[in-house]
Amino acid sequence: MSWVNYFKDHGIRITKGRISILNIIESSTKGLTAENIYYECKKKNENINLSTIYRTLELLEEKNILKKINIDGPAIFVLKKEGHMHTLRCDMCNKSVEIQCPMEEIEESIKTQAGFSLTEHKLELKGVCDQCKNDEKK
Repeated sequence: MSWVNYFKDHGIRITKGRISILNIIESSTKGLTAENIYYECKKKNENINLSTIYRTLELLEEKNILKKINIDGPAIFVLKKEGHMHTLRCDMCNKSVEIQCPMEEIEESIKTQAGFSLTEHKLELKGVCDQCKNDEKK
């Protein structure tokens, strides 16, 4: 589906700048900062102000099109995608809770900052749920 059709289907006002920004992000192999996008626009002779880029990124994040990653340095923006889940299991009562994988932000940061793409990760999280922790205090 094209971005124009996506915007129409989701009631988002279509502007040349918004489409250009999304096309730049979509064609990138790594997350981009607002400044990266600004320089890409300049290279393509597209006259988009940096403040417009920031507002557009904020809007596209609110509309769940982009994901904003803040780890170290300026925010990085990537297209939002379906991620996988991890299960947390309480060591005491075996209660389990599913969470979105927290590694996605770290992987994107590594790709952007070091130019290194992870091929896999293994994440093991152990802990005690709040209820068991509170029961221990009594």
